[in-house]
Amino acid sequence: METLFGDQLEQSETSSGSFADIILPVPIPKMFTYKIPKSLLEEIGIGYRVIVQFGKKKVLTGVVGKVHQKPPKAYEAKPILDLLDSHATVNPIQIRFWAWMAEYYCCHIGEVMNAALPSGLKLSSESKIQLNPTFDPDTSPYPLDEREEVLLNALQNKEEMSYEDCEAVLGIKSIHGIIKSLVIKEAIVVFEQVKEKYSPKVENRIRLTAALVENKAALEQVFQEISTKPKQEEILLKYLQEVPVYRKPELNQNGLEKKVVADAGMSMSSLKTLMKNGVLEEFKIIVSRFEDEAVSDAEIVLTEEQLQAQTKIKEAFEEKNTVLLHGITGSGKTELYITLIQEALQGGSQVLLLLPEIALTTHMVGRLRQVFGSSMGVYHSKYSDNERVEVWNGVLSGKFSFVVGVRSSIFLPFDSLGLVIVDEEHEPSYKQYDPAPRFHARDAAIMLAWLHQAKTLLGSATPSFESFYNARTNKYGYASLEKRYGEAQLPQFHLADMLVDKKKNLLKLDFTRMMREKIQEALGNQEQVLIFQNRRGYAPYVSCEDCGWIPECEHCDVSLTYHQFGEEMRCHYCGFKEKVPHSCPACGSSKISAVGMGTERIEESLSLLFPEARIVRMDLDTTRSKYGYQRLLEEFGSGNVDILVGTQMITKGLDFDRVTVVGVMDADRILYFPDFRAGERAFQQITQVAGRAGRRDKKGHVVIQTRRPEQAIFQQIMAGDYRNFYLQEMGERQRFFYPPFVKMIKVSTRHKDYKTAEKAARHLHNLMAEIPVKKILLGPEKGLIGKIKNQYIFESVVKLDRSSNAQAHFKQVLQQQLETLQADKDFRSVRFIVDVDPY
Repeated sequence: METLFGDQLEQSETSSGSFADIILPVPIPKMFTYKIPKSLLEEIGIGYRVIVQFGKKKVLTGVVGKVHQKPPKAYEAKPILDLLDSHATVNPIQIRFWAWMAEYYCCHIGEVMNAALPSGLKLSSESKIQLNPTFDPDTSPYPLDEREEVLLNALQNKEEMSYEDCEAVLGIKSIHGIIKSLVIKEAIVVFEQVKEKYSPKVENRIRLTAALVENKAALEQVFQEISTKPKQEEILLKYLQEVPVYRKPELNQNGLEKKVVADAGMSMSSLKTLMKNGVLEEFKIIVSRFEDEAVSDAEIVLTEEQLQAQTKIKEAFEEKNTVLLHGITGSGKTELYITLIQEALQGGSQVLLLLPEIALTTHMVGRLRQVFGSSMGVYHSKYSDNERVEVWNGVLSGKFSFVVGVRSSIFLPFDSLGLVIVDEEHEPSYKQYDPAPRFHARDAAIMLAWLHQAKTLLGSATPSFESFYNARTNKYGYASLEKRYGEAQLPQFHLADMLVDKKKNLLKLDFTRMMREKIQEALGNQEQVLIFQNRRGYAPYVSCEDCGWIPECEHCDVSLTYHQFGEEMRCHYCGFKEKVPHSCPACGSSKISAVGMGTERIEESLSLLFPEARIVRMDLDTTRSKYGYQRLLEEFGSGNVDILVGTQMITKGLDFDRVTVVGVMDADRILYFPDFRAGERAFQQITQVAGRAGRRDKKGHVVIQTRRPEQAIFQQIMAGDYRNFYLQEMGERQRFFYPPFVKMIKVSTRHKDYKTAEKAARHLHNLMAEIPVKKILLGPEKGLIGKIKNQYIFESVVKLDRSSNAQAHFKQVLQQQLETLQADKDFRSVRFIVDVDPY
């Protein structure tokens, strides 16, 4: 859709008494009120997308949040410029959900809308120029320079030109100065051309003309005429072979994709001749970007234990809206999900299955497609804008009654949601940190389900302490699966002491003897190995052996990570990169070496230790492409890879028959991270990655390399003793006031000047201290990483009483305080970030 306009609509076209509150994708506290033109009164409604002017120059896509008769008091309402929809793109439940999210996560509803709508549904606006019809160069008091004359001459032949067109005409990179000069001289008019980003996928097709379908004799006559033209005859025979129009005439309507003829190597000029002579005709058709999948007839048969868990879940749903399914790794939670999804769909409800990672989505989608076919939509960030809009419209139209997706899929336009399943509910990937809204998808999904009066099932082998606490205190229902599916047994654990091996000179390239032996054994039996190291790159950093110099990022307070591929050092926070120096810039020494180990270095070490093995690495660097995850997992699943080295993305949900050995390279690094959840995270990650081993009839082995094997947590992991570990950790959390016994909010201040950031942080901290609610206030302290992207960071942490009244009051007053601070000229350029449930 394309709309051209210069100034606002004429005042006479707007109704004096009809207004709409518009949600705009900008960080402002409230909706803006606009006048509804008379021409749109009958068509507009809540959830419709509109184009509005915001400020003097900006043109934005907004969503109608409310229609009323009350004009704004503080400003004169501008008219809505155009309506984009013939039906609502957003439903009222979504708007309620956005409003809750904005209130709970201390952000603005416009920021939620910006995250919720696929960018393909938001319009792009670009400035264009055209000649001012009143401009006369002969009578103008302003002289034109040579480049201005060239541009005006080009505009004589065109109705309009974009800035890029102007730059191409003049052969220069920056055109803004010349445009500004011509506007001042009143020679041109600048206006906005607004284009809708989404474009449907169009396929070029061919079909037999209607006359030949209706008259078989006429077609035989055509064959006689082209009998001496084999290329034309070949194309016509190919068409009739692919589209049997005389057995099924209705098939001619959709014809044959033109590409089929080209792919078969047939003559395109002969095809053109057939179309010119009225034998075939070309037409366009809008098609889905998603291929239809064949549905398998195989019935899912649940084990006795799975049936018991299913019964428990259904009984719990009678009384509770949310149920926790605690099933050990390999216990068959997916089969249980499928039966529950089928029942919900048969009841006419929609279903959302949330997964934490795109990698997991890729792996599970294949299994679910066989059951649900084309009625299932998939939604994640690796999809293009157009693909995401198609899924959005598919949910809107009812084509997709079941969606599998990552955290952003909670924003889809469901109108009759009956069941939400959050798989691997403990995963940190469900938390969004930047930009706002900084939400946790699990918690938001529970609220979304509540708004729809739907049920939520949380599944995990290692539940988050919050969810397990809620189940133990009877807020959630609870069901468990304590045996592996089929004949599979839990893996056998081995602790490998790195310090002992180092003393005995048995440590080779950071691999202990036990780890090497288990890998060699698996390779000898033609089995597969997973190696887990939660740090990508070749090494955490490089260092000068003589003076200890370590290269740091120019924009952040972190060391640069060395990546061997590309021979460069990169910052994983801002993307800054530079080449590895040949000599130390501090002392001039040439002894610069890599310290520590990332996935790249482990991959290299393994290739030296096991030269015959086929090794693949799976981390953010190797899966940047759209189908990067899919390609790697298919390679591994087909047995073309012996050893898969990866970060946390390999720890969960992957189900491969031949994996019998899992190696955890640096368990201490996970355990000693400065975070109150470090123990919980270590237990979860090691247990989850261990669960990838021995998922069929072969016994699995897990080797954990550590420098501190005496740590109690390792014994609890090896025994699968989640409950005792939970009780031990929860005792400490209660003593020191950590979630789930309190609600945490982290408030950060960021500024390019250190003193301004610190001053703003102290000022805000003092204001928060005055809010009359039960709380503990810590800080302000310099952030764990004190500078990111040239912005200094100070943080205050608030531990709030869990009562909803205390939380709501604190957040409300905090928002008012932040608005007051932002209005202060001293702090206008300071960035304040509120993160609710930050860890």
